[in-house]
Amino acid sequence: MKKLVALVIFLLNGEVYAQKKAEKQVAHSPVIETVAELPIRPGNVAVSKTGRVFATIHSLGNRNIQMIEIKGKNSYIPYPSASYQKNEGPASDDVIDSPLGLLFDKKDRLWVIDMGQELGKTRLWCFDIQTNKVLRKITLPESIAPKGSFIQDLAIDAENDWAYMADISSPGIIALNLKTEKARRFGNVSELNAEDIDMVIDGKLIYFGGKPARVAIDPISLSSDANTLFFGAMNGRTWYKLDASLFRREADDSTIATSITKVGEKPISDGATTDQNGNHYFTNLTQHAISKLDIKGNLTNIIMDARLKWPDNAYLAPDGYIYIAVNQLNTTPAFTGGKDEGTPPYFIYRFRYNFK
Repeated sequence: MKKLVALVIFLLNGEVYAQKKAEKQVAHSPVIETVAELPIRPGNVAVSKTGRVFATIHSLGNRNIQMIEIKGKNSYIPYPSASYQKNEGPASDDVIDSPLGLLFDKKDRLWVIDMGQELGKTRLWCFDIQTNKVLRKITLPESIAPKGSFIQDLAIDAENDWAYMADISSPGIIALNLKTEKARRFGNVSELNAEDIDMVIDGKLIYFGGKPARVAIDPISLSSDANTLFFGAMNGRTWYKLDASLFRREADDSTIATSITKVGEKPISDGATTDQNGNHYFTNLTQHAISKLDIKGNLTNIIMDARLKWPDNAYLAPDGYIYIAVNQLNTTPAFTGGKDEGTPPYFIYRFRYNFK
């Protein structure tokens, strides 16, 4: 028992040391601004070229609404309209079920991945925000995305008309040709799996599904030329890349697997994005931070703030800000194994950053 207590104290002291070391990195941290205070958990946030702010509502929390547009600090409307929200009603092919990842492509079209947790099928939606109309709704075949999939993050290559999605449930990358709507699943490689690393937040070991969290591939992003796909596990400290052009050339899985290389270190993270210069930004779950992996391979925290209670995604907006959806996800029943321990409000924040 004494050895066990000593081990716990050692681990916690190590976490405190790491926290203090990280805090020194951000002595001149950017100022966080509140974009929205919400009574419901945002999933991901995305911002258009004209500054319109959109968010999915996380299905592990409240299911009263699925997607919103932010209209003010305490104001939002269902998007694209109330008629597309499932609310607590039955799922159908006509309404949004359980969306999470969303982003704007270079043509300012809004793409949303809908995991279909109740409907049982995954769909990729695309909206024209000028008309608030659906441009595309692509249903992934059951052979690619069977019921029970948790396909929650995406990257869009608007130049070549391809989409890439990450599945946590059966660790894999789904590549979708948007012209033909033909999809393929790439999996069965170790780099897609979770590493054997505990997630400890505020001194507490985080469980998921009744056991210490081991969440596989989660954040993905694309290089500015869309030829490189970056990815990593939530429970992982390694950021990888592969040659995305191989999907377009219909290379086999072994060839794609051979192209995987390590980019650098990352924190335990739920979201990531890559700027036009090749720098990567991660939500740092255990340190309430946003971390940057620069092109030289240096990993540092660019902002740390106790208010970042599970930063779910970080979005590089055209206005020069990084937007962050914060939702206390570790307090949902999926993590606690019991009641919802979240304390509203939940937030969308932003901070201005000089991208170099």
